[in-house]
Amino acid sequence: MKNTFLFLSFAMLVVVEASETESKMSYLDNGKIRLGVDLSKGGAVTYLANVETRENLINSWDWGRQIQMSFYSGPVPFAPDGVALFPMWKDLGWNPIQSGDHYKNSSKVVEHRNDGKTIFVRCIPMIWPLDNVPAECFFETSYTLNGPTVEVSARLINDRKDTTQYPARDQELPAVYTNGPWYRLVTYMGDRPFTGAEVTTLVDRNDGKGWPWFQFYSPEQWGALVNEKNEGLGIYNPSTSRMAGGFAGNKGAGGAEDDPTGYMSPIQTEILDASIDYTYRYVLIVGSLAEIRDYVYAQHKKDELPAWEFSKDRQHWHYQNTTDGGWPIHDELRVQAGPTAEMVSPHSFWRAEDAPILEIEAHFPVGAKTFQIIIEPYTPLDSRPWLAWGETDIRPKSPRLAPLVVDVKPGDSLERYHINLSQHEGYRGAMVRIRLVLPDITGAVRVSRVALRNGLPGNQ
Repeated sequence: MKNTFLFLSFAMLVVVEASETESKMSYLDNGKIRLGVDLSKGGAVTYLANVETRENLINSWDWGRQIQMSFYSGPVPFAPDGVALFPMWKDLGWNPIQSGDHYKNSSKVVEHRNDGKTIFVRCIPMIWPLDNVPAECFFETSYTLNGPTVEVSARLINDRKDTTQYPARDQELPAVYTNGPWYRLVTYMGDRPFTGAEVTTLVDRNDGKGWPWFQFYSPEQWGALVNEKNEGLGIYNPSTSRMAGGFAGNKGAGGAEDDPTGYMSPIQTEILDASIDYTYRYVLIVGSLAEIRDYVYAQHKKDELPAWEFSKDRQHWHYQNTTDGGWPIHDELRVQAGPTAEMVSPHSFWRAEDAPILEIEAHFPVGAKTFQIIIEPYTPLDSRPWLAWGETDIRPKSPRLAPLVVDVKPGDSLERYHINLSQHEGYRGAMVRIRLVLPDITGAVRVSRVALRNGLPGNQ
């Protein structure tokens, strides 16, 4: 039995519904969809439905589900003295999540506003594998309804005492869990994105697939969990072309408190500094599979080539066998050169014929003679899903084109390099990622910009 009461918050009248299980709900309703976030679970989404059907799409069987923020960093395991660490989750490391921890200690909401158009929640998240350990950070989430969509801004504000720069980890941006009727996991995985090419169904009713979760390449940057009528929930995150997803349990039935659940999450590999201020945005789309894809197509910026300006952040780049100068970022990255040190771009998509030139603004330490550019092409490995963990279906390393060797320009300031990628005989067709192999020398490489171009400046 639900009780409804009113309270005054930040000079705004807010309607909150509480149940016998201590859920405290804050709702938005625009006549098309209805959204509910649970203030007893850090403001995570526990209710989302078409207003006509009122069928809740979102699963809350445990506090690791819902639609919520979740992050990963070192150390692994993260086990403070005297605190219980649940053995199953020891390999997650530092893992704050929005709802609460495995032991049912809820995250604390410290600020909440609802003006009837937007819900804002600020919370102190809990470390999922630990018993009652608040994370040294804040989560902020803003939800706004727009037609059949929820536009979401999610922010991590770190304040960790451990200032180690741990290696980049895959981040869920965000984690989304649906109820049992929405079991079909669908996306587009081919090399002709935004052309209306046929979608891929990764998980279906009687195919025996879905658990463990898959990871997959999604160049249109969306995924959907739909029912037998091809209706359900889509997610669009334009900052990444990688996703994870699947289904656990019996497909086709089950409500919010039942175990069967669909899962999907845009994935990005990120370094999370001790003091990082990190924001990402995504959109939830309620509707048919066709409506979900149509929405994404309407947002797509045609003919825009990948480009990264490192004025305020890393632009989703990460490193192998090296570190940078840490947070905050001011105008450029300062990455330590050395043996096997690499800068790695996020997964993206472009066609070689549209981007013959790679432009880099960088400065290399004294003594550096050359650096290398390595391009990863789209291959059949990208056209299928791979298990997220386990030993039965490990994804091989992505093929790479042979390195292009670039001579370093001497000087004390940033220099602009224009590398003709089209001279490489393998640079043809669809491409997905760039690597910069740094010189085997001591010192910091300064990089302010990396961009693909369709010609030299003045000739475009």
